[in-house]
Amino acid sequence: MNFGQSFRLAIKSLLTSKMRALLTMLGIIIGVAAVIVITSLGNGMQKLMNDQFESLGANLIQVQIWGRGGGMSSRTVEPDDMYALADKYPQYISGVSPYVMVQGTVRHGSDEFKRTSVYGSSEILYDTGRNMLMTGQKLSQGRFLTYVDVTRNQNVCVIGSYLAETAFHGDAMGKTLTIKGSPFTVVGVLEEYSDSSEGSNDDLIFIPYENAMRINGSGYVSLYLFTSTTKDTASTAKGIIENALFKVYQDSDAYMAMSSAEMMEAMNTMLNTMITVLVIIAAIALLVGGIGIMNIMLVSVTERTREIGIRKSLGAKCRDIRSQFIIEAGTTSAIGGVLGIILGVIMANVFTVIMAAVMGGDSANFSATPTLSGVMVSFGVSVAIGILFGYLPANKAAKLNPIDALRYD
Repeated sequence: MNFGQSFRLAIKSLLTSKMRALLTMLGIIIGVAAVIVITSLGNGMQKLMNDQFESLGANLIQVQIWGRGGGMSSRTVEPDDMYALADKYPQYISGVSPYVMVQGTVRHGSDEFKRTSVYGSSEILYDTGRNMLMTGQKLSQGRFLTYVDVTRNQNVCVIGSYLAETAFHGDAMGKTLTIKGSPFTVVGVLEEYSDSSEGSNDDLIFIPYENAMRINGSGYVSLYLFTSTTKDTASTAKGIIENALFKVYQDSDAYMAMSSAEMMEAMNTMLNTMITVLVIIAAIALLVGGIGIMNIMLVSVTERTREIGIRKSLGAKCRDIRSQFIIEAGTTSAIGGVLGIILGVIMANVFTVIMAAVMGGDSANFSATPTLSGVMVSFGVSVAIGILFGYLPANKAAKLNPIDALRYD
């Protein structure tokens, strides 16, 4: 008996008991669909994060400082020290910006905005060539903070789209708001970045960092943003910054410096680990599906014992019987795999729409698209599981004694 005949017999057997066949395939269908959805979501999230990191710039270095001196030193690092470091190594460090979070209520007239985030920075935060901040936002009106604004501590600010619409009804340029009682004039408005809701990434204000320090009543800055001259010099620039900080604090645990490339790599590693764990969990459904196929094939062998006896008495060899049942098991799991792929692709598209709605953007921002390799691997695994778990029943059928099989009732 050739493969074609065995395949046709397998299809005929499945069509004879459609409900049983569907229930047998259920574990395979769910397992394959789950693997495709998980890998698709993981690929979509990975692409989204990589795009966001790319938009920040590959030459960005974030420096977080926790210590205030230790060991042989009792000094702290001040903004002037960081600017001096940039001036000393202009071939590696192209810019530095203190990044200060302000504690204070924002008001405009009688309106109070308690959830608005206020940050102090320098003009380096904005890349004029790309019209983009290091944090990813773009300007829609006016300008960003300038060198003159920062050095003269001018009370000017750049606001997000939420405040521009809510507080100023789209006409914010040149208007004034107060931060902890200090008046600031709006000189720039950012494009909508997320969903322009209260407390979102569109509900924020940027002011000169020394003004922010004055409002906070503290001269201490815990976060700095550096830019290296190129992507290739980012590693060297990071090493220079770390060496300078170690000389001050004498303790590498007092600070942390991380480049965009390192942050992207760390996030990708974490995401890949999470996807792997979830895929392993989803693979349990495939294992259950394989056990279901083995169980139903054992039942099928028992039901068709007389048929096996007749075929053996007519000259069928053990390998013919074995291949027939293995092909039947493989066909069952293959059809289940195809149905699982269809279900997984549909669910991935549904999740794309849901995630786009949750993130307040369109499907271009996030796309859970199944890859061809992922689909092929899922299908191959489903067929392999059917063949693997179908071998035991097929081998049992092949070893039946034809006389005993013919006597079976």
